[in-house]
Amino acid sequence: MTSVTDPPQGSFRLSMLINDTRYRSYTFQFIALVLLIGFMAYLGINLVSNLAAQGLNISFGFLGDPAGYDINQTVVEYDSQSSHLRAAVVGIINTLIVAFLACVTATIFGVIAGVLRLSNNWVVRKLMAFYVEIFRNIPVLIWIIIIFSVMTVSMPAPNAFRGDNATSSMLFDAFAFTNRGVYSPAPVIDGASGWIVIAVFIASIIGIFAYRRYATKKLYDTGQLLPMLWPSVALFFVPTILVYFILGRPITLDYPSLQGFNFQGGLHLRGSLIALWFALAIYTGAFIAENVRAGIQAISKGQTEAAASLGLRPGRIMNLVILPQALRVIIPPLISQYLNITKNSSLAIAVGYMDVTSTLGGITLNQTGRAIECILLLMLFYLTISLLISAVMNVYNNSVKLKER
Repeated sequence: MTSVTDPPQGSFRLSMLINDTRYRSYTFQFIALVLLIGFMAYLGINLVSNLAAQGLNISFGFLGDPAGYDINQTVVEYDSQSSHLRAAVVGIINTLIVAFLACVTATIFGVIAGVLRLSNNWVVRKLMAFYVEIFRNIPVLIWIIIIFSVMTVSMPAPNAFRGDNATSSMLFDAFAFTNRGVYSPAPVIDGASGWIVIAVFIASIIGIFAYRRYATKKLYDTGQLLPMLWPSVALFFVPTILVYFILGRPITLDYPSLQGFNFQGGLHLRGSLIALWFALAIYTGAFIAENVRAGIQAISKGQTEAAASLGLRPGRIMNLVILPQALRVIIPPLISQYLNITKNSSLAIAVGYMDVTSTLGGITLNQTGRAIECILLLMLFYLTISLLISAVMNVYNNSVKLKER
């Protein structure tokens, strides 16, 4: 009787790093890493030596000096005597605001256009194809300039709202659309009670997602179809309104009013912000639409036919059968589109929107002459925000992908 045993393990030899397939890939990766570190070290030493030859050094002390310039769109308190660091923070906040708004809007545009591109209606299908082909094949910078120019030229000046014979009027006595931007009511939060109302509103939104997820799971597990529309509407409005009145209406609205040569009060959305926001949204939305269309078409047509044979309406087939499976195809390229929006927001300087590239990488760099430091900080910011977006979206991607045994 014979038995088969594994051959004895030989001793490790240096030649195995090249000849043995178990170690060869690690060897090449280690060599590439060493070469990369050496190259970066060479660049760093060369940079430091050249700066020393000119009597310069790398220092970030300039961030504490007064900036000496104004920023037209601020969320936090800022004036010309604030530090360069404060100006950079304002620019970062402005960048994050426009990136967030554009990501949300582009997703809405992209999902709607992607679904309608597969519509049985010929007119709707061709209109969506026209939107996709036109917007994604023209550079986003041109769309930014076009939208900003249209707003500047076509919208009335603030003085058009003045007097009994005014040629323009506010919408619902609350919104003013001018060539300087859009003025709308701004919420005024009165102490801790106002923040409680906001917390309840956020909790209501979380509750809507939790309820819809529970209803979907119950449908898949038991076949019982729970109503989704009216519970979602009730969760959205009822808790917040009840708490709002119980706490004595701690949130009020500050309405804009024409005073002097411009509107005062309220919330001012500058034309530069709106132009950048919508240009990024409609441009990237065209790419997202193609991702959505590809994801839907990746699902077998038999899935739709099987769902229809069970009596499901087309809307429920799309929401319960097609889109949940299509997300596994849609999300990976969607991450790249979100990253593109964040990086393309640096084009804000074309219309005078003060993002981090305009503040830290523009005025601050020119005033201080600290080009190396400013560019390094800019690179660090965009690298950090890109990695954060990728991490968050990859977590969501892992939650919707197929779970293998």
